Amino acid sequence: MDRRQLLQLLALSGAGAATARGFSAPVRKRPPNIVVILSDDVGYGDVGCYGANDVKTPHIDELAKDGLRFTNAHCDAATCTPSRYALLTGSYAWRRDGIQVLPGDAKLLIHPDQPTIASILKKAGYRTGLVGKWHIGLGSGTIDWNTAIEPGPCEVGFDEAFFFAATADRVPTVYIHDHNVVGLDPTDPIKVSYRAKIGNEPTGKENPDLLKMKLSEGHDGTIVDGVSRIGFMTGGKSARWTDENMAATFTDKAVQFIETNRDQPFFLYFTPSDIHVPRMPNEQFANQNTCGIRCDVLNELDWSVGRIIDKLKSLHLEEDTIVIFSSDNGPVVNDGYDDGADHHTDSHPPAGPWRGGKYTITEGGTRIPFIVRWKGNVKPGVSDALISQLDLTASLSELAGTRVPQSAAGDSQNVLPALLGRSKIGRQSLVEEAQCLALIEGDWKLIDRAQRPGTTPQPKGRYIPDTILGDAPRETPPQSAIELYNLKADPHEMHNVADQHPEIVTRMKRKLADIRSRQPH
Repeated sequence: MDRRQLLQLLALSGAGAATARGFSAPVRKRPPNIVVILSDDVGYGDVGCYGANDVKTPHIDELAKDGLRFTNAHCDAATCTPSRYALLTGSYAWRRDGIQVLPGDAKLLIHPDQPTIASILKKAGYRTGLVGKWHIGLGSGTIDWNTAIEPGPCEVGFDEAFFFAATADRVPTVYIHDHNVVGLDPTDPIKVSYRAKIGNEPTGKENPDLLKMKLSEGHDGTIVDGVSRIGFMTGGKSARWTDENMAATFTDKAVQFIETNRDQPFFLYFTPSDIHVPRMPNEQFANQNTCGIRCDVLNELDWSVGRIIDKLKSLHLEEDTIVIFSSDNGPVVNDGYDDGADHHTDSHPPAGPWRGGKYTITEGGTRIPFIVRWKGNVKPGVSDALISQLDLTASLSELAGTRVPQSAAGDSQNVLPALLGRSKIGRQSLVEEAQCLALIEGDWKLIDRAQRPGTTPQPKGRYIPDTILGDAPRETPPQSAIELYNLKADPHEMHNVADQHPEIVTRMKRKLADIRSRQPH
């Protein structure tokens, strides 16, 4: 389906074409609003509509019931910074050096001249807003947290931004509105260091008796709100957040953005911190689940999603808004804090049928929940089309009636027919990233542990094994430089069949090398 045919189909959807497929749609007078909800560390098996039994996620399940649930959707990488970079830019993060999990004081990874999904939609007439976690860097070098911080989200396409710099377990533990720290007292300036302790504030390493949550590893820097963080900070006491109120703070801002921009096309990039560590649910969600604190914060995330849905309903915007729910990477259970989450994985396997999770090249690392709902325009159902979050840049640009600049988003493919449920076919292949690279093509997955992210080649004869695994050791098969799995027959990636299919290995290695060598326009 070419661009002209697709736009004709969208225009006709309210005039009977959609009704013939069993659902109706209004005639569009403007391009649809777009809401992308990118949750944090939520695995394929973490929500009810993907098979979770021990935790209830009614609002996310409602999205799936009224929309299209994808079973073969992927983020770009098994960690958050490269995954978010790829989603926003439409470019594989592994094409560049240095795109890895960033400290809170890292410089901005996206050049202000580099088009993003936000800048493209802004030029198409959308009001664009970021609410939540950023974690793609700020500034162009050393950051002074006490003055205007730029470049940042507002320089790469967002009209409005209410966010924090990195992750909830890293300093500085403050919110930023556009360019400035919220609630900062100029007489109490913020200083941040990821190299050595600064100031005299207590740390998790020196003062574990002050902690509300015990540590398992790392995370032993400055204590804020009873939680020890990665890194050190002083000052900014009036600006520091309270973890238990974070979900409500971000959700209120997201709802406010929708309310304020109800009369014009808007793009909301809503990136809640849940369910990333430290898991500190509000008291209304705490201790509510037999599967522990991780399920409590899943309830909190679901509540946030419900607030977004309810606001769209109350403003009669459901048929004017496409909502996409997903996650930035696969799940992780114990990630630096001893919160007991690892005691409940037997009853609640967070990656569902897939092996591994966050940090790993196995499918649990990048196979994520992905739901598209556009009332009256997307017929509810389930799709096994292969898609990547990379494809949102090209696909949503098409939906908005604009095009991606030729110099941008070279890895993003227009899979809008698949996202709207009008085609069963997405992309033909995709590359996954963890500590190495993998290629998926049809039912086959090739893991080449000699291929690592970035432009520097791996030394000959060496490969990178998974060093952080989401499974018990007994479930980890021997690893080798080249692995080939048939995901249909072996979704848990337990049986390396590379030796049995040398021709497939050769073909897929050649394709991976070709994709890697290709210079995206």
